[in-house]
Amino acid sequence: MSALDPLEAALATRPVPGTPRPYHFPAFERGLLTGGLPVIAVHLPGRPLVTASLVLPSGAADEPASDGGAAVLAARALAEGTERFDAVGLVEAAERLGASLRAEASWEATVAGVDVPAQRLGPALELLAEVVRRPTFPAREVERLRDQRLNDILQARADPGRRADEAFAEAIYHPESPFARPAGGRAETVAGLVPETLRRAHRRWPDFRRAALVVGGDLAGIDLPSILEPLFGDFGPAADAAPAAEPSAAGAVERTFVRLVDRPGSVQSELRIGHVGVARRIPDYHAVAVMATILGGLFGSRLNLRLREERGYTYGAWAGFDFRRLPGPFSARAAVHTEVTVPAIADVLAELRRMREGPVSDAELRAACDYLVGVFPLRFETPGPVVGSIGGLVTHELPDDELDRYRPAIEAVTADDVLAAARAHLDPDRAAIVVVGDADAVAGDLERAGFGDVEVVREPEASGPGPAPG
Repeated sequence: MSALDPLEAALATRPVPGTPRPYHFPAFERGLLTGGLPVIAVHLPGRPLVTASLVLPSGAADEPASDGGAAVLAARALAEGTERFDAVGLVEAAERLGASLRAEASWEATVAGVDVPAQRLGPALELLAEVVRRPTFPAREVERLRDQRLNDILQARADPGRRADEAFAEAIYHPESPFARPAGGRAETVAGLVPETLRRAHRRWPDFRRAALVVGGDLAGIDLPSILEPLFGDFGPAADAAPAAEPSAAGAVERTFVRLVDRPGSVQSELRIGHVGVARRIPDYHAVAVMATILGGLFGSRLNLRLREERGYTYGAWAGFDFRRLPGPFSARAAVHTEVTVPAIADVLAELRRMREGPVSDAELRAACDYLVGVFPLRFETPGPVVGSIGGLVTHELPDDELDRYRPAIEAVTADDVLAAARAHLDPDRAAIVVVGDADAVAGDLERAGFGDVEVVREPEASGPGPAPG
């Protein structure tokens, strides 16, 4: 035998992916408190750490432009003081219960929650009610959090990846859309946030169009309604409350163009290429998910194989849709060496067009479907992700069986479905190309490449060379 025979034998007998095991998302039950707040309970035997999350249908997209950043800051300030506790008192009260309080705001929702051992669920929910219903937004703490956010904005301007994300949102959305700015707000609006601004954001929360209190864990022997009714039974929208106006997700890209944000001396270019995508609640969601995985969601995706494996331009390339209640961005992204900025962009656009030109191969389809089906159950090994995913159903107004039918729906996607999704939702001829890099080194090449009009943005605070490509 030759020296290679043992290796060849090992390769011939190496394991291959098996058939995914059956999985059903945990069943849950719905109820309604006196004031109208929906309650969703999911019993997870053997999970003694219970997660409770109050999902409120008001987020960064619902705030006035002048209050940009208020929703995110209000969520962060919830645990900084209430009518009963100051910030230290809240921490101590939670620690005595072995509980962890949390709150955050996204574009479309504010979620406040607690994780606690099941035997202390009642007192922990009392703390959650205190934080959500009676925050005081102390001026000193609001000022501290505001300053932290302003420092974070400065750091984001110096970070090429975060700067590219911000510039990309500004490029693809209409200026009047809230999605054209960061969810945490810009410096000019954050600097003006005061306790009263956060109180205005807080007053928008009790609107039950897309709200629910979701509780998950081992709930055996726990009378959940009797615990929740005294705490949240009278929690509801004000009598004169009007539904918030739907924010705009209008796009601003009429034809492909290039926006080049200058970082003098940078050894790499951060690339973002794309346009406004689709909302979560679309009929072909599963086909879009598979299509995006084939394009740029796996190590063996088309973009990564081309830009990393074949060309050696980058450590990794990715593409996908940010699924929101309203249309979120579609973007392809990579960080490449400065000298290959133009060929990398050309390759990305070529791969977007190739997705629309013909069906994917059987091997690509199977790899993407097997991946999505295989990793799905791994997300739900603890109550937190289960509760969070149910909260997503509430926010996006999806049917109760959406999570349970996810895997069969992914497995049913065909190559024709993927092609139809690509043709419907990818538009390389109406895409924003955002480059954060050395304008002096790449502007001329971008002009000559003919991708579209080139706009150069030069910022006085732009920092010097960035990290190695990745």
